[in-house]
Amino acid sequence: MKKIMTIVTLAAVMAAGCKMDNKQLSSGINLANLDTTFLPGTDFYEYATHGWQVAHPLTAEYSRYGSFDILQEDNNKRLRELIDSVAAQKNEKGSVAQKIADLYNSAMDSVNLNEHWWGAFEEFLLCDGYRYSREVTEQWLNDVWPRMQRQGVPGLFGMYIGADEKDSKNNLVSIFQGGLTLGQKDYYVDTDPETVKIREAYVKYIADLAQHVGFSDVDARQMAADVLRIETRLAKASKSMTELRDPEANYNKISYEELKQQFPGIDWDGYFQNLGMKGVKEVSVGQPLAIHEVEKVLKEETPEALQNIYLWHAIDLASSYIDDASRALNFGFYGTVMSGKQEDRPRWKRAVASVEDGLGEALGQLYVERFFPPAAKERMEKLIRNLQVALGERIAVQDWMSDETKRVAQEKLDAFYVKVGYPGKWKDYSSLEIGTSYLRNILACNEFEIKEMIRTKLNKPVDRDEWYMTPQTVNAYYNPTTNEICFPAGILQPPFFDMQADDAFNYGAIGVVIGHEMTHGFDDQGSQYDKEGNLRQWWSEEDRTRFTERIQVMREFHDNIEVLPGLHANGSLTLGENMADHGGLMVAFQAFKNATKDNPLPVIDGFTPEQRFFLAYANVWGQNIRDEEIRKRVKSDPHELGKWRVNGQMPHIDAWYEAFGITEQAPMFVPKEKRVTIW
Repeated sequence: MKKIMTIVTLAAVMAAGCKMDNKQLSSGINLANLDTTFLPGTDFYEYATHGWQVAHPLTAEYSRYGSFDILQEDNNKRLRELIDSVAAQKNEKGSVAQKIADLYNSAMDSVNLNEHWWGAFEEFLLCDGYRYSREVTEQWLNDVWPRMQRQGVPGLFGMYIGADEKDSKNNLVSIFQGGLTLGQKDYYVDTDPETVKIREAYVKYIADLAQHVGFSDVDARQMAADVLRIETRLAKASKSMTELRDPEANYNKISYEELKQQFPGIDWDGYFQNLGMKGVKEVSVGQPLAIHEVEKVLKEETPEALQNIYLWHAIDLASSYIDDASRALNFGFYGTVMSGKQEDRPRWKRAVASVEDGLGEALGQLYVERFFPPAAKERMEKLIRNLQVALGERIAVQDWMSDETKRVAQEKLDAFYVKVGYPGKWKDYSSLEIGTSYLRNILACNEFEIKEMIRTKLNKPVDRDEWYMTPQTVNAYYNPTTNEICFPAGILQPPFFDMQADDAFNYGAIGVVIGHEMTHGFDDQGSQYDKEGNLRQWWSEEDRTRFTERIQVMREFHDNIEVLPGLHANGSLTLGENMADHGGLMVAFQAFKNATKDNPLPVIDGFTPEQRFFLAYANVWGQNIRDEEIRKRVKSDPHELGKWRVNGQMPHIDAWYEAFGITEQAPMFVPKEKRVTIW
């Protein structure tokens, strides 16, 4: 629920100069990626990337495979190498190395998982079946379920401690909607044939997995019925993904006493006491209607039904960490039904992911020492400063901003807190115990993270130096409550940056990425936070009105995109990311022109510098994707599909028309008066 805006994938290290060691730099463009049977103004995405798509067909493991996945694959190999080197040595008990090695080995030990999984699972579940007496069921709810909550098993709502959005220097307890295994309400309420099939498959998955782990056929079917009924109730009371994008509407701060008065159907004293949270003073209830529905569920559903939904959440969580048959059922639903994947990831990749999830910063420290030289950090910081200058220049020339709004916007830009590579201080894992059982290790990691959140944040000021991604993450983010942009070391490497390529390529790739994150601070969400990270209106009403009118152009443009027959993109859900892509392109192009104004770049490989800029951007988003994954992302992902991050952006960039000579006869042509005019 943290309002962190991310770009799905990023790039590289630094901006190159025009020459290196007196050698002319290359274009950076792999001509094999292009397909000139398409015209730039007919389908720029296919023109720039179809050759790449043909050369990189989807494998059974992937539902979507793109340029950034190549980087992630390379990163996985690096992380495996690091972990193998640690696992091969003799490690002192309690050391970080021992914990990394044992967590990884517990995930890799297929013999132990398949032959001895039941002991840890039975200890976790403490339930042999559905048919219990009312007394035993209530005892389970009173004793076992609270322990599961401490181990990270999802309940009927969520809780997080993070920055108070209207007092950003201090942390606040947030209560938010939850309880939906499928993640969002659409899957429970939409009636189109594809969604109905997913619901039917979900019911089957619940019953099959429950029966596999020991429940009778009758009891498993009862569990499936209870889960779907209760989760559908919660879904109908929940907000949609688009509604969750309104920060003001999802901030409702009240005192702890008011929480107990307004939501008396939940034992808040018992809930917080169970988690070890003493002295809760204030909370924000993000979605009150959903929490009121939780009260009704707790009152109206039988104890057996409540036990069933809690058991299901526990079984579903555990299914990836016990025997291969349970994992296969899990993958069959989430991987194949939901995303169209045909084959699960190899065991070693899942094991690496578990180490990243549980001991991310410990692994990150090893990663940085091996793969991220200080020079890369310094050069990235310099490039970011160049982009800040360009964004400041773009702000200065906007005719829809008043002088006062421009002044405050520039102050916010100047106040950006920039994080590159890795944190200045590392997380202490000394209290985390890791043994030989995969499931017990995962639960221990979950419990450790919850305890750490409470220990470091409850009734304490915000630590602005906290990182919300590990150094090895192939991603980046903008966080409005700290007004920070963060570029972890994992994305600061090839293939998205080419030391042998000139500025046209590098500004089109990594430059747009940096500009994307910066302009998140001024998109439809980020613009509602001031330079201190407080949710506050700092624009004039007139400026806000003009801004809203202009972004409506982007919303409507994407609403009209048909991504599959009968399925349209969601311009409201993707609005913030689309505006950041637009801003990133505008800002990076300005920075590129600034960098080369005194030393213009030549035509290389038949392309002008301006053409290479846009080709580099398009190649960032080259990918292949399955229909199932398209449907999933249209429902849930605030990022537009890769094709439309290109074809949905180019028609609104004047410089693209000029670079490729696009005329009004071209299918992608949009009249100038109908283009987005923000940055």
